[in-house]
Amino acid sequence: MKECTHDCSTCGDNDCGERSLLEKPHPQAKIKKVIGIVSGKGGVGKSLVTSLLASKAAKLGKKTAILDADITGPSIPRAFGIKGGVSGDDSGIMPRVTQNGIKIISSNLLLPDETDPVVWRGPIIANMVKQFWTEVNWGEVDYMFVDMPPGTGDVPLTVFQSIKVDGIIVVTSPQELVSMIVEKAVKMANMMKIKVIGIVENMSYVVCPDCGKKINIFGEGKTEEVAKKFGVEVLARLPFDANIASAVDKGDLEKLDVTYLDKAIEKILI
Repeated sequence: MKECTHDCSTCGDNDCGERSLLEKPHPQAKIKKVIGIVSGKGGVGKSLVTSLLASKAAKLGKKTAILDADITGPSIPRAFGIKGGVSGDDSGIMPRVTQNGIKIISSNLLLPDETDPVVWRGPIIANMVKQFWTEVNWGEVDYMFVDMPPGTGDVPLTVFQSIKVDGIIVVTSPQELVSMIVEKAVKMANMMKIKVIGIVENMSYVVCPDCGKKINIFGEGKTEEVAKKFGVEVLARLPFDANIASAVDKGDLEKLDVTYLDKAIEKILI
């Protein structure tokens, strides 16, 4: 308690005897582990990594779910080809389920049209994330992946304080500017006392279709340097892959059989 500042808004110590900000999940939900997928900025492929990890876990026989906490930029349903709304009863909201059994909730499933913008202020967005956790009847889940919004603002803070997150995967790209912002995400996790499982670098390279050589379009990234600085591991480097882009656009992500994230999923399922 000597280090306590008595400012609970920036504290991630959920074992603190002075308070507990953790929200209980839906009464009928039994969620074993929660993994957050975070990034310091947008556009680095965080939702893609979330979807690929969840799909891989499901194929390994795990009961899997995705809570899409990126309320203003939801893209998870599109990757799995899910359209339309959600249903509910007296027990709560029922998540949509993909062909391979992944349970999903996203703000896009609550809109009349998936292209309608969500023009809400921060507190309302943060409250919706809490409702996804407390009012959705998730049932039994071995691994829940939370697709976080980019940055270190209201919603990531709400997730870290409200949900018992077992660890996070940080997603980045090779540009030096992005690598700098990765440090912010890692430092936030450390402040909140959340375990950093590792880093995934997306858009790392492209493979020449003629000679098979790997070409680093953005040059040699600083991801490895940042990882060493904080004592975490780079778990994967994803290339530009036209097959992945096509599958996501068609809603066929679950049909992909890629191995880029095998090491990351092994770390998560330990």
